[in-house]
Amino acid sequence: MRQIRFDNVSKSFDGEIILKNLNLNIPSGQFFALLGPSGCGKTTLLRLIAGLENVDSGKIYLGDKEITNLPIYKRRINTVFQEYALFPHLSVYENVAYSLRIKREKESVIKNKVGDVLKTVRLLGFESKYIRSLSGGQKQRVALARAIINEPEVLLLDEPLAALDPKLKEQVLIELIDLHDKLKTTFLYVTHDQFEALTVADQMAIMSSDGNIEQIGVPKQIYEFPASIFVANFVGNTNIIDGVLQIKDNVWEVKVEGLGSFYVFVPSIKSWMSNGCKLFISIRPEKIYISKKEIEGFSNRLIGKVIDIIYYGRSTQYRVLLKNGKRLTVFEQNEEHFPQEVIDYEDEVNLYFQKENVVLLES
Repeated sequence: MRQIRFDNVSKSFDGEIILKNLNLNIPSGQFFALLGPSGCGKTTLLRLIAGLENVDSGKIYLGDKEITNLPIYKRRINTVFQEYALFPHLSVYENVAYSLRIKREKESVIKNKVGDVLKTVRLLGFESKYIRSLSGGQKQRVALARAIINEPEVLLLDEPLAALDPKLKEQVLIELIDLHDKLKTTFLYVTHDQFEALTVADQMAIMSSDGNIEQIGVPKQIYEFPASIFVANFVGNTNIIDGVLQIKDNVWEVKVEGLGSFYVFVPSIKSWMSNGCKLFISIRPEKIYISKKEIEGFSNRLIGKVIDIIYYGRSTQYRVLLKNGKRLTVFEQNEEHFPQEVIDYEDEVNLYFQKENVVLLES
């Protein structure tokens, strides 16, 4: 297990800059997720690690060894692609054994290794089946088995679950976490799906549409304390409101036109935070409590009218129109079959939230 390091790496295609002076460190042995919108350069970054593309400038390291121009076959790095890239005319066994046959391993060695790997991905008994007869989840496991049979130091996963339905996707995500725990190999998981990244990652990096790294951290840190308005909007759902910061006698408030002032809590003061500066506040929909009743104990309160209700089963989403024309989204957990308070369209409601759940973002 060795870390991957990008040192001022740049890459262009047909004169269009995809990555510019990128610096990134992926710790050894971690399940690291790279999350960003389509076209931001995350797959290009992965292909540079694999040796499928050449860098324009900069260096890539695997541990202390530079691999920038190292041939693919000399890199102990394997990739699981979105399309699986399996051989339809070969059985599961032969698909997994393929790379070992290329190396001219003994048949006894191949049999033992393929058996061990198929056991790891829960495909024992499928050896003689052909790819066309497998489900999407089973094909994904064959692709994983083929990728790990050579015991790579790094496993690259490029949108590996894109073709799966939501329920199967959740199942395979759990299997990937279990596989990583068994192998202790460095996993680099590339996706544009925030749910996947938050589910699997020990640590994650958020890439913006221009190929820059916006934030790196553990999933909870990134979700709860986004470093920019881009991260706040891209990772999960949030409400963004613009206002002006007011600091007086160590009391921090944000004044919002037409809504008054909100109390806010600032765990760490940033250089851009000053009295009177313009900023944005981010409030996650599940951090807001909605009720038709007046309740004490909350730092902040807003009043609005319900204009939209979407029932998701485990939760209900409300869209509420405030008196200044701003619309807020609220998620309410459906904890009871028959809730005591029923909220309907056109109802006037109170929106409560604590100052600790407001995140300040630079304008």
